[in-house]
This record gives sequence, structure tokens and C-alpha cells, in this order.
Amino acid sequence: MPDANFDWKLLAPEYILVAWAGVLIMLDLFWPVEGIGRWKRLDKEWLGYIAAGGALISVLVSLIWVDNDTNFAGLVDINDYTTLFRVFFGLIGVFACVASARFVKERLLHAGEYYAFILLAVVGANGMAAASELLTAYISLELLSFSLYVLTAYAKFDLRSNEGGLKYMLLGAFSSALLLYGIGMIYGATGSTHFSEIGRALSKDTGGIDEALFLGLALIMAGLGFKVAAVPFHMWTPDAYEGAPLPVTALISAISKSGGFALFLKLFAEAFEPKIDDWRYFIAALSVATMVLGNLVAIQQSNIKRLLAYSSIGQVGYLLMGIAALSPESGSALVLHMMGYVVTNLAAFVCVIIFYNWTGKEEIKDFAGLRDTAPFLAVSLSIALFSLAGMPLFAGFATKFILFQAAADQDLLWLAGVAVTMSFVSLYYYLVIIKEMFLGKAEGTLAMPVPWVEYGALALLVAGVLFIGLYPAPLLDWVDGSTAEVFAGVGRAAVAGQ
Repeated sequence: MPDANFDWKLLAPEYILVAWAGVLIMLDLFWPVEGIGRWKRLDKEWLGYIAAGGALISVLVSLIWVDNDTNFAGLVDINDYTTLFRVFFGLIGVFACVASARFVKERLLHAGEYYAFILLAVVGANGMAAASELLTAYISLELLSFSLYVLTAYAKFDLRSNEGGLKYMLLGAFSSALLLYGIGMIYGATGSTHFSEIGRALSKDTGGIDEALFLGLALIMAGLGFKVAAVPFHMWTPDAYEGAPLPVTALISAISKSGGFALFLKLFAEAFEPKIDDWRYFIAALSVATMVLGNLVAIQQSNIKRLLAYSSIGQVGYLLMGIAALSPESGSALVLHMMGYVVTNLAAFVCVIIFYNWTGKEEIKDFAGLRDTAPFLAVSLSIALFSLAGMPLFAGFATKFILFQAAADQDLLWLAGVAVTMSFVSLYYYLVIIKEMFLGKAEGTLAMPVPWVEYGALALLVAGVLFIGLYPAPLLDWVDGSTAEVFAGVGRAAVAGQ
């Protein structure tokens, strides 16, 4: 076990998020209904911007105050990898809160609790990226999951929201049990729950993988596979995406997958890399099944939330390639593609949220003629969809190219070939939406009002999509330096095992 360091300052970003969540609940709860003098009840829309401010403060603290290259109590690592994901998850929280502000004001109750759960989800995701032992990772994952369960069912008077939240929670509880059982099997086989200690134990074992270790590894794969929506553990995704309030769907698509893969990569690189030959092709098979099913079923969808749900399942298949290839290059490529995907997906969802706030509709056919009623929205959504399909000039092309090349370099050229084929398949259903927007005829001619705050957030996201697509080098350099922290432990474990 690493030497314990109890410097509480190391967890400052998480303290800020938890404290800010409490402040939001108190503001919503105790602000006088009738007002005091000129003070009136706090507008629920402003609660969203206040919540975004808290998430942004945690990002700044992560960048300028917290020390690097140490650990807290031997349970979490505080290094460049952790800082990268703290910044990333914090920014997801910022955009989720901004995108939620008008939606929550008009359609949901108890705004303070809603934003508090978003910030707690960010805390859970931070813990997943920072965890250096299995039980800490499990607790962090559950904090993220429980926050998302509640948010999915937050539209309590909407039967679809209740149904989606219930399915998500029940299947999530089942997957958590599998994951916890797998952790127990790994502890029994190696005598530790620390990633580095597990890696050392497996490095010393030069024989084949034993039954207990194999079962534990399979159960952990199943548990994490559920969290990231890999096939066949994806059953909750379409109903949860369709039933959840739209900003929550955006949050699930971004933070659930990115938090899951932050843990996936660190766990498999630091703990299970010595047995890579025993699990690589199992992950590769999951990757193929996930990208094929996700993209093929997406073709049949008429609801844009369900289409984006199956699209996100297909994206998980691409990300699993980075785990199957498991090398410093594929690890960096995985994180880069995940970031490009999240920025792109958030841009797409912000477009859908703005459209829904205006029309109350979410069927693909309802987007007909959008170029006439909201040209900026139509162009932005088209850019996001082309990026998701992996078209040149956009983030999806640059990040997919780097990821597919990293997989091919690890003798997985066939897997990269399947991924390229599925990318072409995905282009079809994205073009269906674009066709409706630019060739369809709108039911009315009234121009859509301009929500400047949401348009500002959307412009930043679209700029991010274009920047990553045209000039990914700065972000790739940051990602390379951060993921090097994870793979540095692989060499140490190998040396210790000899």
C-alpha cells in the first residue's frame, strides 16, 4: 500500500463542489417566497448559473492550487491524470448547468436539489478518475450512479421519466452487485484492492490466469460495461435517455461514459495489464458487438433522444478499442476521442435542448425546415452530427483517426476495419436529421427566439469541435502527458514482479 498522505487540501475541488451543492439547496429552500423589501424569490434560472459558477471554481482550483504527483491516504492519486479529468468533468458540469437553466425553470420543481445532484455527479466522476484502489473506485462510481438515477426520474409527473429512472436504478443495482462481487474475487486472488499491488501480484504469476481471477475480472468487466453502456449491458440506455429530462440525458451521455472510461483505462493499465493476453480479445469482441448493434439499431429510430442513445452505444464500441489495444498510445487516443465525443455530443444536445425549449418536440420529423426558423441552430447541429460520424474538419475525424491507428499498431487492424465500416453506417442516420433540417418544410414560418446564454454555450462547444478537428495537437500533448502517469505504473509493476 502506498504511504498515506492526509493533506486535505488535495481534495479541495471536491470540497468546493459538495459545499456548493449544499448552498444551492439552502438558497432554493430558504429564500423568502414573498421577498424581503426589494429582494424577491430567487429565479430558478439563476440557480443554474450559480451552480455553473461553482463547477467553474472547482476547475480553476484544480488547475492552479492543488499539488500534483502525490496521493491522499493511499486511496486516490493526485497527479496530471486526475487534474485532466477534474477539469474535464468540471466543464461538463458547467455546460450541463447552463443548458439546464431555462429548461428547469419552465418544467421541473426543486431546482436547488437538481443542480446539487449535478455537482455530486461531478464529484463521483472525479473520484473514479483519481481512485487508486477498488473500493474507493466503487464508492465513487455509486455516487455518480445514484446522482444520475435521481436526475433521470426528476420529471416526477412524466411517466416516461419515472419508467426510465426505475429501469436505470434496478439494472444499475444489479451491475453494482456484479462489480462488488468481482472486487471480492480479485481481492481473494491477489490479496489487495490497490491497483498497483494487484499489478505486482499478477506480474509475479507467470502461469495462466486462475479461475477466481478470471471470474473476478469478468464480473468487473460486466459491471463497468453496464456503466458505460457496452453491449450486452446496454439495455437501460434507450429508455433512460428517452425518459430523462433532456439536460439530464446530455449529462448521462457525457459524464457516465467519460467517468467509466477514466476508471476503465486506469484500472486495466495499472492492475490487469500483466494478464492482457487473457482478456484482450474478450474486450475486442465487446467492442465489435457494441459498435455494430449501436449503429445498426440507431438507423431505425424516429426519436432524436433514442437515436443519440444508440449512437452513444456505438461510440462506446470505438472507445473499447483503446482498452483492447492497451498501450500508452492507445490510452492517449482513447482519452482524446472521449473528449472529442463529449464536446461534440454536448453540442448536439444543447441544440436539441434549445429546440425543445421552443417547441416541446423531440421527434426527428419535427426538425423539418429548421434552417429557415433557426439557421444557427441548424448549422451547429449539422456540425455536431458530421463530427459524430467522423467527417473531416471536425473533432470526430481527428480523434477517430488517431484511435483507429493506435488499435492497428497493436495488431488489431481488423478491429479498426470494423470501426471504419460502422462509422460509414452511422453517417446514414445522421444525414437523415440533416436532410430534415435543410430539405424539409417547417410547419410554421415564425422565427425562433434567440436564447443568448444557450447560444453562447453552443458557440463555445461548436468552436471546440472545430478546434479539435483542425488542430488537435495541443490537447493531444496534454492528454499524452497525463496518461503517461497511468502507464508509468505498468513498468514499475513489471519490475517489481521480476
